[in-house]
Amino acid sequence: MIYPKIPLAQTLVSLCKSKGIKHIVISPGSRNAPLTIGFTNDSFFKCYSIIDERCAAFFALGIAQQLQEPTAVVCTSGSALLNYYPAVAEAYYSNIPLVVLSADRPKNLIDVGDGQTINQKNVFDSHTLFSTDLKLDLKDEKHIHSNEDVPVLVKVEDRFERLLGLQKNIQSYNEEEINMALNMALMKKGPVHINIPFDEPLYDVVEKESVKPKIIEAVAKPHDIEDYVLQTCLEQWDVSPKKMILVGANMPNQIEMKWLDELAEDDSIIVLTESTSNIHHSGFFPSIDQLIDGLSTEEKEALQPDILVTFGGLIVSKKVKQFLRNYQPKHHWHIDRKRAYDTFFCLDNHIEATPNTFFESFLPKILHYVKSHYKTHWLDVKAKRLKKHKDYIKNIPFSDLKVFNRVLKSIPDDSILQVGNSSAIRYTQLFKVNKTLEVYCNRGTSGIDGCTSTAIGCAVAREDKPTVLLTGDLSFLYDSNALWNNHIPSNFRIIVVNNQGGGIFRILPGHKDTENFDTYFETNHNLTAEHLCKMYGLDYQSVDNEEALASSLTSFYADANQPKLLEIFTPKKVNDDVLLKYFEHLKETPKKKVDSDEAEN
Repeated sequence: MIYPKIPLAQTLVSLCKSKGIKHIVISPGSRNAPLTIGFTNDSFFKCYSIIDERCAAFFALGIAQQLQEPTAVVCTSGSALLNYYPAVAEAYYSNIPLVVLSADRPKNLIDVGDGQTINQKNVFDSHTLFSTDLKLDLKDEKHIHSNEDVPVLVKVEDRFERLLGLQKNIQSYNEEEINMALNMALMKKGPVHINIPFDEPLYDVVEKESVKPKIIEAVAKPHDIEDYVLQTCLEQWDVSPKKMILVGANMPNQIEMKWLDELAEDDSIIVLTESTSNIHHSGFFPSIDQLIDGLSTEEKEALQPDILVTFGGLIVSKKVKQFLRNYQPKHHWHIDRKRAYDTFFCLDNHIEATPNTFFESFLPKILHYVKSHYKTHWLDVKAKRLKKHKDYIKNIPFSDLKVFNRVLKSIPDDSILQVGNSSAIRYTQLFKVNKTLEVYCNRGTSGIDGCTSTAIGCAVAREDKPTVLLTGDLSFLYDSNALWNNHIPSNFRIIVVNNQGGGIFRILPGHKDTENFDTYFETNHNLTAEHLCKMYGLDYQSVDNEEALASSLTSFYADANQPKLLEIFTPKKVNDDVLLKYFEHLKETPKKKVDSDEAEN
């Protein structure tokens, strides 16, 4: 077997293997050659070559998102590293274990005018769980000044002994730092950055390892819920007739069904879910915006919860965030082992546990249900709004809203649905999604910059299931380099809704149909995906009306020898009018006011 000659490269590759980090996404370069040699010559690792570092990082993020285990990205020195930043930030806020391995030059070559050098130490410090700058292997005394905190040689006759001792100290330091970083990614589920200096020669290889690094096992700390925390929760729960549970982004099948059934039986609880919550129950409330938008002040006061319980990732719905900030609950509990965001500016209890652990400890201790009309009333409102939703969809012209309705119904059972950001995820939120689908979206930072790359990474990690990317035109074009790799499975499908610009800006406040708006907000264009598909080897189809869309969808998901892309052209100046009138159509006044005074304990 072939190994890089540099001991530090051997150490890092060996420790990645010991932690089970199998998927390695490599962007070609020279300074990272020792790592590339190490990973690609060991059959344990599954290596991918992606030249664009921004795409490579999101591709790795898609793999890690699906497998829920660390995935590594490897790059050369210089600006290559900075292209990882959007994906690093997304991983940080979405709790995805991404391991950044950046090759660097020795410290004596930094800031002296050498090429491909920047200050790489701690470059992602604000958005990583752990960051470390490893020390250069010592070969002779010239390397001493390339490591911090290494004393200068004092006596010439002690040169060999001192160098040997210093190298042992450096090796020990590097091993501990690498173990710490990888364990953090494993246990805390987030991005870490390991910066690795290498000196030339970079391409030398050996047939036998020269190091056997120490493996420090990752140890999970128990997260027992304190009795006083449970008691406080129970006391608040027992006197609250209006309880709202709001679920953010969540992996499928994470919450035990018995707890969901128990929550659904309580008339004092309404459970609001989003497309990315991956939770389904007939007694819950998907499509939040259908319920929230257009409520009167009286209705909002009736909906205002006494207790708000949240778990999962970040919330998509802007309407529910505005509502809960203006009509704050008396108590907001967030259940998460890692962190709690004060999204609604009233957080008063961070329960450091998994939702299953909390519900298992909490729900059996509830002795009686609080009498309340809270859920039954809002189920009635939900039913009426759903009827209005269906009636409206039937009668609208061909538009984004019509397209999302038909496309979401067309996706085959048991598929993975990756949704692009901006308009795409907001339209998806308006529909009840097939419960057999797994739904994902990069909502950590909500950027459009890596949606396609993430979806492809997902498709590679989950070739057992077809992956469908539903995205807008700007998001797709922005990340078109995502198609520049040889790893896209033939069962991968892309649906691009092309409304010739940033359609979401047409439904936001501001002056429309001006040259300034068209140029700087909506970003008008006449580009299509056709030639990109030809260049990268994807089957391309396009439609611009409902009949053609229905016809195309019948064969779009069929097996093929290459990935497929369907581009749907919609009329941009019709879309915003249809959507705004949709919310006007949903408005209604419930027959009866529901107030907390009605409920009895």
